[in-house]
Amino acid sequence: MSKTNGRRMELNTAELEDPQRREDERSESDRSGGDSNSGGVPRMAPIPDPEVAAKPARRRFNADYKRSIVEQADASQDAGAIGALLRREGLYSSHLSTWRRQVRQGELAALTPKKRGRKTTVSPLLEENRKLVAANARLQRRLEDAEFIIEVQKKLAAALGRPIPDRKIDEGNE
Repeated sequence: MSKTNGRRMELNTAELEDPQRREDERSESDRSGGDSNSGGVPRMAPIPDPEVAAKPARRRFNADYKRSIVEQADASQDAGAIGALLRREGLYSSHLSTWRRQVRQGELAALTPKKRGRKTTVSPLLEENRKLVAANARLQRRLEDAEFIIEVQKKLAAALGRPIPDRKIDEGNE
């Protein structure tokens, strides 16, 4: 601290302790009816904290909040209702216009919350089992269709007088 600053501090504190008044001026204690500083110790104004955050925290809005604000703004009918909404929520009109554009482009639908954490993995055996079951069901349907066609052919052949002989088919695996 330089000497000039120190001297200024001494002058300011000296002026605070013993202020010069004219005769027609009243002090604070005279105006309020009591002694404002009954201890006789000069009051010092509290020193504000000089530390300021290096970078303020940026606000983040999730998709549900954005969608609700856009819906509220679109539903408002009264004059000045949108401004009141923005003031109440502490938002800027640019937020609203950006969010409306995002709704039009379908970006907010893509911002719906996704399940966080590890993705569930399906066992390779379970996946193979599902494929085989689906293939088996598909082949069962094809077999039923083929048997129906064969039955129709047999009936047609019998109606034309050329019957097809029945053959026994072994259904077991050998």
